Amino acid sequence: MTIFSVRHVTAYRYMRPVEFGEHRLMFRPRDSFDQTLLSSRLEVDPKPEYIRWIHDVFGNCVAVIGFAQASRELRFETVIRLDHTPNVAIDLQIDQQALTYPFAYDPDEMLDLTQTIQRQYPDQSDEVGKWARQFVRIGQPTETGRLLMTMCYAIHESFIYARRHEHGTQTPFETLQLRRGTCRDFALLMMEAARSLGLAARFVTGYIYVPDRDGSTTLGGGSTHAWCQIYLPGAGWAEFDPTNGIVGNRDLIRVGVARDPRQAVPLWGSYDGTASDFDGMSVQVNVTTDDRS
Repeated sequence: MTIFSVRHVTAYRYMRPVEFGEHRLMFRPRDSFDQTLLSSRLEVDPKPEYIRWIHDVFGNCVAVIGFAQASRELRFETVIRLDHTPNVAIDLQIDQQALTYPFAYDPDEMLDLTQTIQRQYPDQSDEVGKWARQFVRIGQPTETGRLLMTMCYAIHESFIYARRHEHGTQTPFETLQLRRGTCRDFALLMMEAARSLGLAARFVTGYIYVPDRDGSTTLGGGSTHAWCQIYLPGAGWAEFDPTNGIVGNRDLIRVGVARDPRQAVPLWGSYDGTASDFDGMSVQVNVTTDDRS
């Protein structure tokens, strides 16, 4: 077991005092057999009028924050501490009928998986599908686990990570053509590639532990992290991080899951003003560990 601590600070600056609309913040990890939240703290400046908690349609925990006063700065600081147990992906116990691709999901599960199997982004020439099918063996069985691991490693080894200042996510077709992108872009590409093969996939937002940055108060990932999960009968939702070539949950702290990246934005909200009122923002993320193993 490992104890992870995550400090995440986001600050927005404005040229003049502005009023703020309601903000939504997703930072509490999803409790599960492999990660248990030990403590959490949320500090907001200016002091909010209210903070209430909800579970969204995917069961993610979301803080809904309202404000009554104007300010030239809006600052959110979250600190979480959790117990994390890594799972070795190679030991996934996939059901016998799903060990090789293709396979069929159980009809009862299909009722709930359908929306995560359907492709969500236009690809007129099916370039993403063509790219995905190159990992399927012709004329001989294709091991399901090996298929997905190879796809994950291919993105990690053949695509260039490039931080982007613009908001949002590239389409999978754009990422495939450019051969570069952010962690959100790579996660979405693998999701749509898996969906083109008839597999259920969903988006994950959270944090990643980077050993080289442990103990530093100045170095950080600079943002949240993103990867994807593929549903495998018998193994459930298995983690794949194509940005770092990670199969399994090693060093990954799961906060939220969604059918599409647009449904899992860590922090979003509005202010009453013009675009010129915005003076910039800063993000600092530090993930540290107290290893008990």
